[in-house]
Amino acid sequence: MTGSAINLRKVEETAPALVNLYKSAGVSLRKHGLEGGRASVYLVLDYSGSMRPYYDDGSVQAFADRVLGLSAHLDSDGRVPVVFFSTDVDAVEEVTLANHEGRVGEIAAGLGHMGRTSYHLAMDAVIDHYLDSGSTDPALVVFQTDGGPVNKLAAERYVCKAARLPLFWQFVGFGNTRSTQFDFLRRLDELPVPGKRIVDNAGYFHAGPEPGAVPDSELYDRLVSEFPAWLTAARAAGVVRT
Repeated sequence: MTGSAINLRKVEETAPALVNLYKSAGVSLRKHGLEGGRASVYLVLDYSGSMRPYYDDGSVQAFADRVLGLSAHLDSDGRVPVVFFSTDVDAVEEVTLANHEGRVGEIAAGLGHMGRTSYHLAMDAVIDHYLDSGSTDPALVVFQTDGGPVNKLAAERYVCKAARLPLFWQFVGFGNTRSTQFDFLRRLDELPVPGKRIVDNAGYFHAGPEPGAVPDSELYDRLVSEFPAWLTAARAAGVVRT
């Protein structure tokens, strides 16, 4: 399979504001040997109380747009399922090329109370959506959060159990680089193989307190850099179909 799932002309017609993001994502995919590859792309967004400033200043919307620009290369449907989570799963919606501008803000405005942080419930929602979709493509799950979960044991168990599914979890931290809140995510990234999981199915990087200031090229490199190694290992283990 060659070429992007959605070509540049289609992006220009349906989402002109994403053209530069689409081009930048394409460079990173080529750099990491993923050009022409296919994958479902999911976005998980932290809706806990401490995330309010990132919704208010547009950081979360901008992040969703960047993920959508990446998805256009990998998935032909022009849409990204989005799971909003806090204490529970607040919503399962989608952003699309044809209707992305301000979409995250619109959804968030209707969600009400911003609770705490339950990773495992959000992961469960993604797994259910993926299984219900009937897709056989591997999936890249971009999981954004600004802190550790309320139930660390449940989150770790979900990551380990989900290793037998064709899902790669790319965690992205928003917030103070020095915060110990992200120690758990670093631990998830380093869970032993095969001691706790069949393959290394999770990555983590820190986008800092101003995620919008991370250059597009750097963000895309970080989003996809661990995906190729997972694909190779997952195929060898029979998790992803060859």
